[in-house]
Amino acid sequence: MQQKQPRWYEAWFDRDEYAIVYRHRDDEEARKLIDLLERITGVGRGDTIVDIGCGRGRHAIRLARHGYRVTGLDLSERSIDEARERAARDGLEVEFVVGDMRTALCDACFDGAVNLFTAFGYFEREDEHQKAVDAVANSLKPGGWFVQDFLNPTFVRETLVPEDRRTEDGIEIMQLRTVVDGRIRKEITLTKDGRSHSFQESVRLFELDDFKSMYDRAGLRFVDVFGDYDGGAYGPTSPRMIMHSIKRGRE
Repeated sequence: MQQKQPRWYEAWFDRDEYAIVYRHRDDEEARKLIDLLERITGVGRGDTIVDIGCGRGRHAIRLARHGYRVTGLDLSERSIDEARERAARDGLEVEFVVGDMRTALCDACFDGAVNLFTAFGYFEREDEHQKAVDAVANSLKPGGWFVQDFLNPTFVRETLVPEDRRTEDGIEIMQLRTVVDGRIRKEITLTKDGRSHSFQESVRLFELDDFKSMYDRAGLRFVDVFGDYDGGAYGPTSPRMIMHSIKRGRE
């Protein structure tokens, strides 16, 4: 019997190459995003927050430093192991859990939830994305808030760079980007000493109205959208789509 091949997102985030390609992500970006989150949600010290798709804990650890009780959820065991090590080095108590965002960690136990840096849109079927949003809503207390940071699909289409190359530590990184069937697809090739390895990413280009519909079906009320980490207005030329919603029931 032929073994089922893992989806790209089930394997890529555990690879050494992933950390090399995305090492340019900086803490200043994370700081701005958390400052924005605090301004728009009214989150209070000691509140419980779940970081869905937390990766190696960049945002979850910063949230914990601000005095929140944080749980990080990610499918990648390696990312969770690294996040735990980082939190321990910093002397912070953060609960990191290996799990699938389509399954809620608990029933109505969090004051807030975040899903940041386009940690969404990976699945092939629309109902799987809806399950993920449903799981967020199920994990929130009535009146709990959700902040989701996603790419701006219009900006992506209009500014797409089909190909770029750079070198990191003697490794040539080539990225090829295309928009096909409503998804941005990226092929990443890393070459060192004449040996190459290629990896793929594929993210569904959801529009703002798509998110509003998913939120509504999940019992979340859309509140506002911002176009960058400084809280700027959302529009065709804004780089991000940062959405704020609230769980219905107590607002």
